[in-house]
Amino acid sequence: MSEKTLKVGIVGAGIQGVCNALFLQKKGYQVILFDRDEPGNAASYGNAGHFSPYASVPLNRPDILSDVPSMLMSSRGPLALKWNYVPKMIPWFSKFLMNCTKDKMMHTAKNMHQILDQSLLAYDELFQEIDLEGLVENNGILYVWNEKNLKSRELEIKIRDDLGVKQQVVNKKEIHDLEPNLKPFYHGGVFYDYARHARNPKKILLKLFQNFINKGGKFLKLNIQDLNFDEEKPILRSETQRFVFDKLVIACGAFSKKLTDKLHENIPLDTERGYHVHFKDFDHLISRPVVYSNRGFGMSPMDQGLRVVGTVEFGGLDNALSKSRIKNLILNAKDVLDGLPEHKDEWLGFRPTLPDFLPIIGPSKNYKNVFYSFGHHHLGWTLGAISGKIVSGMIANENTNMDLKPYSSVRFA
Repeated sequence: MSEKTLKVGIVGAGIQGVCNALFLQKKGYQVILFDRDEPGNAASYGNAGHFSPYASVPLNRPDILSDVPSMLMSSRGPLALKWNYVPKMIPWFSKFLMNCTKDKMMHTAKNMHQILDQSLLAYDELFQEIDLEGLVENNGILYVWNEKNLKSRELEIKIRDDLGVKQQVVNKKEIHDLEPNLKPFYHGGVFYDYARHARNPKKILLKLFQNFINKGGKFLKLNIQDLNFDEEKPILRSETQRFVFDKLVIACGAFSKKLTDKLHENIPLDTERGYHVHFKDFDHLISRPVVYSNRGFGMSPMDQGLRVVGTVEFGGLDNALSKSRIKNLILNAKDVLDGLPEHKDEWLGFRPTLPDFLPIIGPSKNYKNVFYSFGHHHLGWTLGAISGKIVSGMIANENTNMDLKPYSSVRFA
């Protein structure tokens, strides 16, 4: 069998899985996508829609530790816990604490910057093949903050400067000129004029998915329950079917650990639960996504209206939606914009997160024909295309001209 006729299976039909599939198709591989749900119904639907090539500063920072108690105590704060989940997250949180040093923070920032810097170019390779009219806007993304925790904001700005990230620090007048409908709660901010945002992330994903199908790709709506091997070939099993592949990509976000555990890899993947609500027909209030850094939430103008999205809640995959987190988003939005009506929709999604805030991109530690593309935390949407490009290059044994060791699962061995 020639290299180009190899069969590749991909578990996960969100933005990671679909981008992996498209880049593998470009190299001539036969690809089958699997998901227990229809494409684009999970985190790839409900995210903030940001294409954020600037977002290299991670959450594993020394200064965040002193902020955690106040974040948890504040009803308007960005962090929450499901207390029944605390015992399960202690191992993850212990590893997170070990990564909250200046050196570890800079290691993450440097290696996030390496892939973020290529993220828009990778998307351009895929977007040139589909019609995106009205679906992507290029008005930039604005971050604002009040006078609290200014040292944290200054640290973020310095790290991005040191990495060479393009950013424009803005004052009160400049923020008002950009977004005159914001209440004047802000002290300062940063504007990324080159950043883009999706008006409808699900529509974009479905256009990419349809391009994959049009090029001969296959999709099977199945719940993959088991993974084993015939010699070195990976075998996927659903309740009733069995599929043999030459290569396999695990790209099912927060659910990836259920498969990696079967490969005898103890990968400390957990989930940050994120929420959104919509204020229908009020997307006109802002011209671009706006993020209120102190409170950890953002607002994006979308086809569905003004999408208010954010918060970090640790509570696993099984706990129900938290009404308190929904209320948090609604009250925060009304604190910064006047005239908002009753909200529509209440959505909960899962961000797959590792304790060093780097994704896993690359081969399994134990099985050379299995590859990973998950753990992108808040940046799964931004990093979909570049992750797919990297994994496809690895499968094709190409030189990616990048240092990929920092993204390897071996770091958790």
